[in-house]
Amino acid sequence: MSVSDTRKQEISSQRDEKFQTRRATVPALEEILYEPIKVLDHGFVRVVDYMGDDAAIVQAARVSYGKGTKQVNQDKGLIFYLMRHWHSTPFEMCEIKFHVKLPMFVARQWIRHRTANVNEYSARYSILSKEFYIPTAENLASQSKSNHQGRDRLLTGDEAKRVLQILSEDSEKCYGHYQEMLNEDAAGNKIDESKDGLARELARMNLTLNYYTEWYWKTDLHNLMHFLRLRADDHAQYEIRVYAEAMIGVLQKWCPLTAEAFEEYRLHNTALSKTGTEIVKRLIKGEKVTQESSGLTKREWAELAATLNI
Repeated sequence: MSVSDTRKQEISSQRDEKFQTRRATVPALEEILYEPIKVLDHGFVRVVDYMGDDAAIVQAARVSYGKGTKQVNQDKGLIFYLMRHWHSTPFEMCEIKFHVKLPMFVARQWIRHRTANVNEYSARYSILSKEFYIPTAENLASQSKSNHQGRDRLLTGDEAKRVLQILSEDSEKCYGHYQEMLNEDAAGNKIDESKDGLARELARMNLTLNYYTEWYWKTDLHNLMHFLRLRADDHAQYEIRVYAEAMIGVLQKWCPLTAEAFEEYRLHNTALSKTGTEIVKRLIKGEKVTQESSGLTKREWAELAATLNI
């Protein structure tokens, strides 16, 4: 993980500051506030601000002025009920703001979740650092023949070595040309005083999608959990899944009751269609059900069979 000296000083200064407040705070989250959580080779996630906690969800659900009940079990029961029945507005009462450093191709996937406030580092005004993502060998895989957006067998030996070589060489070459066109180094100093560099907004366009960008990403708890449910799934791309997994760790510190309910009813649950539910009822009665008699397509049947281990 790459954190510049300037950023380290900024983080240290932020963590040294203390504020007196009447708002609810979460000690476990305060412990990691501003601290970068390493993701991939140069990336990170860090919490820079938050509002609300488990009690805020309970309070909103009951529309009361108090902190909710004093019995944790009652608060837990209510939060589990809200999660189980897909209530959303009580969870929207809590918000969190992340600072994320991530490869550009991951950012392009991430931005499809349009329920957050985002402000990204601008390469029109600033010079991008020479930081690019190179996957580890165990994450190099061929294109899946059955899934157009998935991976299949791992690449090994000379094949994997060549792919890593190409990725590294192309990234290095592109950054060299980027600096040459800018006629500026990473600090913004001119390389050749006798030449004008190309505008930053144009010079950036030859950089590959594995270069790192950064943004502030603020969202409410309801939409955060929707993001995590999709991006922490086993079928999600590895490079975005590891960010989601790091953020689930943050959620567990921030709203532990909600995190527990989320993992129980959303993250590790199984959704059945109307027909799928009828099939389960038939199986419980002891009836033999085949794909042909199920009313499902072959693909739907295969998915249900895998879910139920039948």
